Amino acid sequence: MDMTTVAVVIFVAAYALIISEKVHRTIVGICGAMLMIIFGIISQETAIHHIDFNTLGLLMGMMIIVNITSETGLFNFLAIWAAKKVKAQPVKLLVALSALTAVCSGLLDNVTTVLLTVPITFNIAAQLKVDVKPFLMAQIISSNIGGTATLVGDPPNIMIGSSVGLSFMDFIYNLTLPAIIIFVVTVAIMLAMYGSKLHTQPELQDKVMRLNEYSQITDAGLMKKCLFILAVTMSMFVMHSSLHLDTATAALTGAGFLLLLTYHHDEEKIAKVLSKIEWLAIFFFAGLFVLVGALVETGVIKMLAAEAIKVTNGSVTATAILILWMSAIASAFIDNIPFVATLIPLIKDMGEMGLANLEPMWWSLALGACLGGNGTLIGASANVVVASMAAQRGKPISFIEFMKTAFPLMILSIIISMVYIWVRYL
Repeated sequence: MDMTTVAVVIFVAAYALIISEKVHRTIVGICGAMLMIIFGIISQETAIHHIDFNTLGLLMGMMIIVNITSETGLFNFLAIWAAKKVKAQPVKLLVALSALTAVCSGLLDNVTTVLLTVPITFNIAAQLKVDVKPFLMAQIISSNIGGTATLVGDPPNIMIGSSVGLSFMDFIYNLTLPAIIIFVVTVAIMLAMYGSKLHTQPELQDKVMRLNEYSQITDAGLMKKCLFILAVTMSMFVMHSSLHLDTATAALTGAGFLLLLTYHHDEEKIAKVLSKIEWLAIFFFAGLFVLVGALVETGVIKMLAAEAIKVTNGSVTATAILILWMSAIASAFIDNIPFVATLIPLIKDMGEMGLANLEPMWWSLALGACLGGNGTLIGASANVVVASMAAQRGKPISFIEFMKTAFPLMILSIIISMVYIWVRYL
């Protein structure tokens, strides 16, 4: 067998194991990546080059900040405050948390958002003794929808914006409307699916309504330091392009200074904070980047994209719709970052070959790659992070369980996107 065939066989076998859940996905990611190197499909140096350390650095930095912040009681405060605002009614809570997650994902990014909101969700569910999974499912899906709407919400948008020269307002103007429509439709369907399960006892609601949220703050001094560092870090995210800083640099700078302000000489507490990083998610991502990198190096992704685009015979309408669906289905099963990185130069080449209107292609790619991440549990970074946090708290979300709910919703979101692209641009 040639190298390309071996790479495809290893990749397919790895995904089959991840879906079967016979072996933990982190072990599959590491072993699959090492097999790619052992068989000479990709060198160790090239494999390291394909690991997106910006994504991993962003994750680790925000996990450190969130872990220290959780020591202050802030998340318990927010949980009780949010529950009291909607009279401790689980159905209204699902809508409120979904909306909060979607908005924050657009302003920050979807991984940072779920790291901040998921601990709140667990606290609320525990107070009301309701199943936390419907809330987690809604937040995962909402984070990817919200991240679609802006330049900084999802990595594919950052890549498209920087490659094509599209501004923050270009994304707001072109993608916020479809994101809002998709969010409203998705939450309505999820309420229909889970509404009957979201019940709590009146006495638990009364108990929550009587709680004093301010009594949950255990360390006001530490909380002020955390909120200050969080505000600085978020400001760096918003201005990262003008500051010429990657998001990982912003997150790790915040984490470093928060450690300096809080535990500057306490080795035991530093070790405790670092031990709470979701290392299973970090190592899974590293392995996945190498697996997909091997497909990039052997030309598999480029070949598939080129063949698919050739099928359309240069039709703007057919090409835009194909890019939308191809990027959505691909992004559900492989990481969308290398896929988008492969398609950007291909779309530019199509412009040089005489395709007159490229604007629909960029918005099709952004919508497909970002929303496609909702298709499976490993389709987007936020999905993996929430699954890892849930498993650590004894509420694992299985691959099939997630896909049964999320994949049809993803397909529906792409149908809405297709109608939007057709009406607005074609």
